[in-house]
Amino acid sequence: MALAVPGNRPEVARLLYKPFGLIFGILGGIAARAIFQRVWVAVGHEEKAPKATDERKGWGEVVVAAAAQGAVFGGVKALVDRAGATGFAWLTGAWPGQSKD
Repeated sequence: MALAVPGNRPEVARLLYKPFGLIFGILGGIAARAIFQRVWVAVGHEEKAPKATDERKGWGEVVVAAAAQGAVFGGVKALVDRAGATGFAWLTGAWPGQSKD
């Protein structure tokens, strides 16, 4: 059950959500980094993913590492953003992003 406020305007809700969105983004980035490091250790059998400028690593390993990192960051960002928006909407009764209207 949402704690909707009568007369709550979506434009104001979106503006109020901005600082929360920034905080969620930072926390999501921290979580994504930790998740990717664990995934890479398990899959790549190394402590750190290779950098594109590491001469000792081949093209395939560098590209796979970058694609995996992008997928993890994108997935975690979407999860955190959606959870934050859902929680904000539950508390205020207004969706902070684009709505069905």
